[in-house]
Amino acid sequence: MTPEGRHRESFNCYQKYAQKRNLAMPLNKKIKNLEKCPTGIRGLDDITKGGLPRGRPTLVCGVTGCGKTLLALEFIVRGIQEFDEPGVFMSFEETSEELAKNVASLGFDLEGLIRSKKLAMDYVHVERSEIEETGEYNLDGLFIRLNIMIEETGAKRVGIDSIEALFAGLPNEAILRSELRRLFQWLKDKGVTTVITGEQGKNELTRHGLEEYVSDCVIFLNHRVVNRVGTRLLRIVKYRGSSHGTNEYPTMIDEHGLSVLPISSLGFDYPVTTKRVSTGIDRLDAMLGGKGYYSGSSVLVSGTAGTGKSSLAVAFVDAACRRGERCLYVAFEEAPAQITRNMASVDFDLNQWTKKDLLRFHAIRSKLCGLEQHLGSMIKLISEFRPSVVVIDPVTNLSAIGSTEEIKAMLTQVIDFCKNKGITALFTSLTEMEQTDMGVSSLMDTWVFLRNVETPSGERNRLLFVLKSRGMAHSSQVREFVLSDSGIQLTDVYVGAGTVLTGSARLIQEAQDKAKTEAQLQDAARRQRELEQEKALVQAQIEALQHKAAVLAEDIESISHYEQSCLEAATRNRAELASARQVD
Repeated sequence: MTPEGRHRESFNCYQKYAQKRNLAMPLNKKIKNLEKCPTGIRGLDDITKGGLPRGRPTLVCGVTGCGKTLLALEFIVRGIQEFDEPGVFMSFEETSEELAKNVASLGFDLEGLIRSKKLAMDYVHVERSEIEETGEYNLDGLFIRLNIMIEETGAKRVGIDSIEALFAGLPNEAILRSELRRLFQWLKDKGVTTVITGEQGKNELTRHGLEEYVSDCVIFLNHRVVNRVGTRLLRIVKYRGSSHGTNEYPTMIDEHGLSVLPISSLGFDYPVTTKRVSTGIDRLDAMLGGKGYYSGSSVLVSGTAGTGKSSLAVAFVDAACRRGERCLYVAFEEAPAQITRNMASVDFDLNQWTKKDLLRFHAIRSKLCGLEQHLGSMIKLISEFRPSVVVIDPVTNLSAIGSTEEIKAMLTQVIDFCKNKGITALFTSLTEMEQTDMGVSSLMDTWVFLRNVETPSGERNRLLFVLKSRGMAHSSQVREFVLSDSGIQLTDVYVGAGTVLTGSARLIQEAQDKAKTEAQLQDAARRQRELEQEKALVQAQIEALQHKAAVLAEDIESISHYEQSCLEAATRNRAELASARQVD
């Protein structure tokens, strides 16, 4: 038999087997994508690429206090409010009244949803001391209670928190595991999307291995404490049938509920522009090709203490506000009132911009929360305020709550988020040399460096450099950075033979150079006068000689005429004499 014949016979045999076993033919069956159920929780749908698997159970596990109950309950509430999908919530730990009070501060009106028949809640009290176990039993009573609530509300979503409480109340784990397996299959058959919460075990995701039954989607929440600073994190452990984010994502609980920050998933597909924005200092604009920073770029201003980093940042903020743009100023060292007062000394009136709601401060001590919490707060403020300019002053204060790698990762997320929004972000950094302790200089599009120099006379002056500015021609010259009552000025430094002078030394040297130049000009003027006098004398001599030459020329001509006339007279006399002799 030929190879083609063998292949045809094998295919026919498989087709008969498939028809007998009622199997779908892969060549004729179009695979349907997994249907998603959007959660409505900020950021979670981005990580899960659309939501949780519809009609399947999802396990949410983690340590105590990480937000498991809130996630399950918010999944139900958001479904009702945003997607018109009624829900059922069964709790084994808190009563309906307790849950309603707990989430009222988040704006969730559970009692109102219950009255509108969109939500059904039930509290199942399980206490081992009140239960006497005899023989075999099942959880049909639980099935019935759930089914009644689902039928009454037409629920599409179900939350169960925390079903592991059954293990504490019912000692026969073999029966309980069998009944839970049956429960999860029953929920699948009902077609409801279910979120089940569970406590983390020692070596497993849950204390009693619930992940063995709920294998479609598993979400792990963690509440990590490092250097006495707590941070909530979320990770998708498994999502069968769908791609998803695999990193740990910062998670926040605020007045709007739970939110996840999928910032690390941002790529390099953000838009760019050739539009430029002024730095607020004319000469610095000139150093940057005459137009300033690129709009939507990242800018680093670094330098030692007292070099004017914050003043340079405020100059940029002031220029943006004058253009009518909103600015967000994140301060880790000073209160807004102190910043406003200090900047008034260099002719920046920030009060006018805060009153017009063009400038908003977010002042917070870096040690108050973790890096992820800071990141979440910034993302939230940017999303709500929608500024064109963001200033973070200074990023080096974050070193108290994170390693260099963690801070760099956090700032990368901030930069990527701002660039995706077209926001120009300016960061200040305390550093002693032309490098940053946080290692973030490579992330920046423009890097302005400030430093103090000490003169031989004991005076300290500020210098400004543009170390790099991607995509534009920029000056490589050093400028003196001067802060005064009239604002910020950039002046040329004095560059002499092997030396650079600034401050009073520059003024003294410039005065000396000016005096020397004036003396040279005076000497040149005196010499010019002398030469003019000598020129006049020579000119007079020339005129006298020319007059003498004219007189001599007249004498020569007169003598020439006289001699000519004498010659002619002699000739006539000879002719006359000859004529007389012939007559005789």
